[in-house]
Amino acid sequence: MTTRNAAIAAILILAIAAAAELAMGRAPICACGTIDLWVSARDGPKTSQMIADWYSLSHAIHGFLFYAALWLVASRLSVQWRFLAALAVEAGWEVFENSAYVIARYRATTAAAGYSGDSILNSMFDIVFMACGFLVARRLPVWACAALVIVLELIPLYLIRDNLTLNIWMFLWPNASIEAWQAGG
Repeated sequence: MTTRNAAIAAILILAIAAAAELAMGRAPICACGTIDLWVSARDGPKTSQMIADWYSLSHAIHGFLFYAALWLVASRLSVQWRFLAALAVEAGWEVFENSAYVIARYRATTAAAGYSGDSILNSMFDIVFMACGFLVARRLPVWACAALVIVLELIPLYLIRDNLTLNIWMFLWPNASIEAWQAGG
């Protein structure tokens, strides 16, 4: 597959995900009518509505993890095909993450008590952050990728008491002690 064909396929994957989210009733941008580059609040009204927030780091980590997993199980495929597979999985997750079921589950079990789903803008940039993580993982040695994943987990853990690990843990196995700690108790 040529780089050009991979780029076209990547754009199509993004377009399909955006169309699916639009069909699900997701807002293209924040209801506030603005577009910000960064939102620092963990659970403010603009979180998951703008281009980037603390949870964008977790999507970059997805890219590292997808690169590693696909290298392990599909190393015979070209990097373009592995990239497109990772992009399709991330796009599928973004659509599923914005379903009524997942939004309700996040509200009930994670630190994102006020979560109302992503804007399409935020969702598309979450996919872009995963793509960046994938491409960085392709270039860095394994030890550097592992170190970067640890840093990308520790920074939000310290600053907002949440990260990818806690998000998954609380989504699958809610824990009252973790919930109290995340709430500042």
